[in-house]
Amino acid sequence: MLLDDKIIVVTGAASPRGIGKATAKALAAQGARIAILDLRKEDAQAAAAGLGNEHLGLACDVTDKDACVAAARATLERYGRIDGLINNAGITQPVRTLDIGGKDFDAIVDVNLRGTLYMSQAVIPAMKDQNGGSIVCMSSVSAQRGGGIFGGPHYSAAKAGVLGLAKAMAREFGANRIRVNSITPGLIQTDITGDKLTPEMRADIIKGIPLGRLGDAADVANACLFLVSDLSTYLTGITLDVNGGMLIH
Repeated sequence: MLLDDKIIVVTGAASPRGIGKATAKALAAQGARIAILDLRKEDAQAAAAGLGNEHLGLACDVTDKDACVAAARATLERYGRIDGLINNAGITQPVRTLDIGGKDFDAIVDVNLRGTLYMSQAVIPAMKDQNGGSIVCMSSVSAQRGGGIFGGPHYSAAKAGVLGLAKAMAREFGANRIRVNSITPGLIQTDITGDKLTPEMRADIIKGIPLGRLGDAADVANACLFLVSDLSTYLTGITLDVNGGMLIH
């Protein structure tokens, strides 16, 4: 088992077909005990129960720093340590540049970028005390290529900010043996994207993917597993592309 006795926090992990839930499942299968965080306590608890009795479900709005700190504290009270954090919680919005309003911008940046900062701030003190940990930050191919299929420019900007934040944290906390890395998924089939792709859109998108298929949540989950495990102990500040070759650079 790659993650025996490891305690991993996964944010935004209650959506049935989401990357977060797939990641929690993959990590639990490798021996980790998971604290699943999501907006609704009932959803988080149900997702945790689906993994087994040893896992924890907590309500947490990642845009609320106090809520993030409380979730970290509850995890520490239950397990005594936090070995990993998957900053997965995120939202998107298909709006063009001239149509982005202040509320739109704030909502996208708050969840995707501010939430990554706040949740990282909440777990880093415990990781420093135990002299080690791994944080994985979820960005997007849209941060690299300048726009995605479903996300507007403010989404690209927020996800690009995640990359910068992760690299800066990697530099700052490397001496504490805390590794911070990012994943940039391409188009992944989830609850967010599942109902929006027409057969024509799907076929057209796949033409630009060398591996000839859209990604599954499990593809990203396995990348998270690699980065949070001891298989990647000499990796920090990296950006791991999971896009089937949609963007090669």
